[in-house]
Amino acid sequence: MLKASSIRGIFTDSLTVFWGDWLDLRVRLPQVIASGLISPLIYILAFGLGLGSALAVRPPIGDSYLEFILPGMVALSSMTISFGGTTFSICGERLYSKTFEEILLLPVHPLALFLGKMLAGVVRGLMTSGAVIVVALLFTRNLAFLNPLFLLVLVLNCAIFSGLGVIAGLNVKSLEGVGLINNFLIVPMSFLGATFFDPTKLPMLFKGIIFLLPLTYTSISLRSIVLDSLANFPWYSIPILLIAGIALSAIGAYQFSHQQD
Repeated sequence: MLKASSIRGIFTDSLTVFWGDWLDLRVRLPQVIASGLISPLIYILAFGLGLGSALAVRPPIGDSYLEFILPGMVALSSMTISFGGTTFSICGERLYSKTFEEILLLPVHPLALFLGKMLAGVVRGLMTSGAVIVVALLFTRNLAFLNPLFLLVLVLNCAIFSGLGVIAGLNVKSLEGVGLINNFLIVPMSFLGATFFDPTKLPMLFKGIIFLLPLTYTSISLRSIVLDSLANFPWYSIPILLIAGIALSAIGAYQFSHQQD
């Protein structure tokens, strides 16, 4: 068991590791936000306004298909940037600038190294998803996008996928490996993670597969907050996301403690 002093030390060291990434990140804020905003805007235009205007059937909740997918677009953008930005950042340090060894030599707990890198990914995801929230507010004027519960679920989603990005960045051997993970994990999850459809309407077999994806819990939770009442909120999604984040933290700490570069 970790003592209270150890927990405080890990927290402080995590912020120190994060601050090093933040100093590099803050000079590229417009690029980070703009790059993560392009895909959601394309999906909103193509599916929300294009396909949505041609659908005769109303979505399960919401007045239009555009309203239906907007919470999922927030979840999707946070996933993409949290994972991709974190993975490429660590790969750059490991494979090109060769500065990652300096991080491994820091006299801090491996969990602090993981959490510091993960926090940087969370900030990336929140900046991009924040821009999508602004777009959603312009389209819908629905202030539920600013609900504290909405922001809590969003932070958990960013933490999970930035954690995945840290683990992926520690293990890939080249940028081609990053592309492979992105094609086989992130791209399929983008379309299967309940961002464009209601997973409860699927056959049981497919429903079981869809609910194995963490993005599914984020999408249905954000959609429920924005378009439904809190009485119907899937409260089970929060402990599931928390457990996923804790599990990734344990794996990430183990990876850092055994990392050799």
